[in-house]
Amino acid sequence: MAWSKFFGLFPIYIFLLMKLCSAADPVVTYNFEVSYITASPLGVPQQVIAINGKFPGPTINVTTNDNVIVNVRNKLDENLLMHWSGIQQRRSSWQDGVLGTNCPIPPKWNWTYQFQVKDQIGSFFYFPSLHMQRASGGYGSFIINNRAVIPIPFDTPHGDIVVLIGDWFKRNHTALRKALDAGKELGMPDGVLINGKGPYQYNTTLVPDVFDYETIEVHPGKTYRLRVHNVGTSTSLNFRIQNHNLLLAESEGSYTVQQNYTSLDIHVGQSYSFLVTMDQNASSDYYIIASARFVNESRWKRVTGVGILRYTNSKGKAKGPLPEAPNDEFDKTFSMNQARSIRWNVSASGARPNPQGSFRYGSINVTEVYVLKNKAPVTIDGKKRTTLSGISFVNPSTPIRLADHFKVKGVYKLDFPTKPLTGPPKMETSVINGTYRGFMEVILQNNDTKMQSYHMSGYAVFVVGMDYGEWTENSRGTYNKWDGIARSTIQVYPGAWTAILVSLDNVGVWNLRTENLDSWYLGQETYVRVVNPEATNKTELPLPDNTLFCGALSKMQKPQDISFAASIMSDRSKLFFTPLLIAYAVLFIFR
Repeated sequence: MAWSKFFGLFPIYIFLLMKLCSAADPVVTYNFEVSYITASPLGVPQQVIAINGKFPGPTINVTTNDNVIVNVRNKLDENLLMHWSGIQQRRSSWQDGVLGTNCPIPPKWNWTYQFQVKDQIGSFFYFPSLHMQRASGGYGSFIINNRAVIPIPFDTPHGDIVVLIGDWFKRNHTALRKALDAGKELGMPDGVLINGKGPYQYNTTLVPDVFDYETIEVHPGKTYRLRVHNVGTSTSLNFRIQNHNLLLAESEGSYTVQQNYTSLDIHVGQSYSFLVTMDQNASSDYYIIASARFVNESRWKRVTGVGILRYTNSKGKAKGPLPEAPNDEFDKTFSMNQARSIRWNVSASGARPNPQGSFRYGSINVTEVYVLKNKAPVTIDGKKRTTLSGISFVNPSTPIRLADHFKVKGVYKLDFPTKPLTGPPKMETSVINGTYRGFMEVILQNNDTKMQSYHMSGYAVFVVGMDYGEWTENSRGTYNKWDGIARSTIQVYPGAWTAILVSLDNVGVWNLRTENLDSWYLGQETYVRVVNPEATNKTELPLPDNTLFCGALSKMQKPQDISFAASIMSDRSKLFFTPLLIAYAVLFIFR
């Protein structure tokens, strides 16, 4: 009871701390209780991961340079890490929430994340990063607003609307994981959810009348900013709204050249902002659609996600067939050309007053090149595995960044190949050794038959080229060296390549992975280790006071108690305020 009382009073302690601290940038706090609930998004009761009893979880809404504190209490029956996808964690990979940098939060434990959204704006999302858990939920939107002194490159919208889309299985993540461990495919999803809800009954022969569907109410004539995230397991989705144009404005922290689309392919892990003007008549509601791409459409019609856009003065239900997605099931050129059309707005200010394009990425000399090739799953030592360049990543029991800090030997190898291995595939903890302040070119070659999308933590990467076939040295002649979009998650089409450039100025150990959960779970990832040889606190923050220990360092872990609260201290004030905060805690618990 004492511990639950402290957890319930946690906001009071935060408030007291905020009153006492003199940090220049605001502090924003959230409490996340991560637990299982029973829900029926597709009409069948199943185990879902909720945050504070809700699925999807709450939106984190902050402003550039805010200090963000998220106290996470793990009420699952297995380990947990929360990952803040696209949040760059400048100088602090300790807060990234993936196994290469963090020990997991055990069941019944708390852990407090503390990070600054330094020099970032845009639309992102968070999710649990272990054990395929995202396939059961636990996700939510993460919005970073501009500071008031920095103009946005469009008129202020009437409102913000979050739209979380993703494929969904009636089996929970544990069952999906067991299928993969047994060497099986996940198979076709059972549906596509919009904000955690099933499809509107747009067709009585395809959709039974049992689903709670999403309804978004809007005012006629107003313009809204729709922040759309594909939080699914492995399916690319085409997003569209009946009779409405989608004016693309931002993607994962970068303002784009504003272009109208009738629909846009959004791949797993990607986020976009659209400006949508409610300029249609109100004779009826309108369909919001998220339908699977690059699949046999006749088999997938039943899994289309459908919600409702409702004007406040609407006169009736949505009607007619769904507006169709681009008809290029066997010709992916349309989708790739659409992706190439997304350009960086080089004249707009981002988180700072200078133009986004003032960083002339196309004129920087490349210092290192990695060609990362994935293939269809292979068998290694009798197990089905996925690979990057012939290596299937094995997560170490001691996180890489902790092993570095405490000089634990033999945890990983700095031998990730610059080109794909020519011999048999192997399972290794093999890491890319990035050069601090180097400029890395990464070519992602997809030799599988499935669409893939890749994410790199710690950075926004410049998407400079993509095409079908095998990448060669001559492919550089097609690169966009002026206004390629900067983002954290990029798609790689089947039988094609995508090239990215990244400036390695953020010290830490950073995850480079596929966002497709099945491929990620089976080993399609690595880490990029970026170390400043001078090892100063100016380029990396100190080890957090509340660091969890595991693996070779597990003897250092103390039983959890109220000392976890020390994690919310700023570096400048922690020594002074830690005893004070603990005194408040003891007073409230034991009085």
